[in-house]
Amino acid sequence: MNTKTSIFLLTMAGIFLLASTQASAEAEPAIAEITVYKDKSCGCCGGWIDHLRAEGFKVIAKNHTNMAEIKANFGVSRPLQSCHTGVVNGYVVEGHVPAADIKRLLRERPDVLGLTAPGMPQKSPGMQPKGLPPKGYDVLSFDHKGKVELFRRY
Repeated sequence: MNTKTSIFLLTMAGIFLLASTQASAEAEPAIAEITVYKDKSCGCCGGWIDHLRAEGFKVIAKNHTNMAEIKANFGVSRPLQSCHTGVVNGYVVEGHVPAADIKRLLRERPDVLGLTAPGMPQKSPGMQPKGLPPKGYDVLSFDHKGKVELFRRY
């Protein structure tokens, strides 16, 4: 093999390696920082925060005395509300949404305001013993216009 051929093959291998690394980085975004607003007396919020941390999220927890104000400020209507509100990369995450759904949201970047698991789903992260899979509830997406759609069913 001559020198020109060797240089060409090494250059092509480098380009291929760079392209595959770029595609891999785009497929799975870096784990994000999420700010969680919660009432200091709520125990299940702490369970959800533990779930997020176990899944690699950096969580900043902020106790707040007026959660209704927080929810109104972030556009979470009453039927979509739960006990805590998170904000991650410009999206709102209301209630006990599993980390896998937040990761999907960040990967797909849909044109929505956020995700919600309305109410207090009993078999959701933070509401059940650690390690059990979510079961028996829906995670919904919602937008600025009030449109609500199924994001994932458990």
